[in-house]
Amino acid sequence: MTESILTVLFSSGLDSAVLLAQAAAASQNVQPLYVSVGLAWEEEEQAMAARLVASLPPMRPMKVLAVDMTDVYPATHWAIRGEAPAFDTPDSDVYLEGRNVILLSKAAVSMARLGSPRVLIGLLADNPFPDSSRRFLDAMEVALSAGLAFSISIDAPFSGMTKADVVRLGLTLGVPFELTLSCMQPVEGEHCGRCSKCRERRDAFAEAGIQDPARYAARPPR
Repeated sequence: MTESILTVLFSSGLDSAVLLAQAAAASQNVQPLYVSVGLAWEEEEQAMAARLVASLPPMRPMKVLAVDMTDVYPATHWAIRGEAPAFDTPDSDVYLEGRNVILLSKAAVSMARLGSPRVLIGLLADNPFPDSSRRFLDAMEVALSAGLAFSISIDAPFSGMTKADVVRLGLTLGVPFELTLSCMQPVEGEHCGRCSKCRERRDAFAEAGIQDPARYAARPPR
């Protein structure tokens, strides 16, 4: 029996990078999928994602899909302008309304055409957003499967884990952390060191007791 294609939503950030590495360690029939929505940091993120995929065990070539959300998020929006919330701002300040709705919807259409019945998404235990809940994922499974007449399963294997847990798992999997990018304002492939995503990353590595190999364009505030 032919093994079905497993789709992994992937952005080159820590969580999705470790998720992709874990999937690739178990199967070569993995489809990494990057969905671009028009955010300021995506060009550098995609470039890093391609390097990371090339460094992992063999899998299907990374696919990039596009959904232009710049007609929904105005030109003044921080994610479009590239002016990320500051280092110690709460997670709620980086919420992008409906982002997972869009990512999963676009992914599902591609999956139905490809014959891939299952997608992985790197949501963590402390993700506070409404489109990160199991209730939301269950509802999306039902809606997408009905609308496409193709059974779609959405799994979030890290939903009971913290980012520090993910870092520890990535270490055991041999993930090249230097090829991950967790930043909303990257500078020529380096982390800015000033945004809240950089703070999340540094805190996770510190909690895990592991040295962060990423390069930072500016010295983080702490």
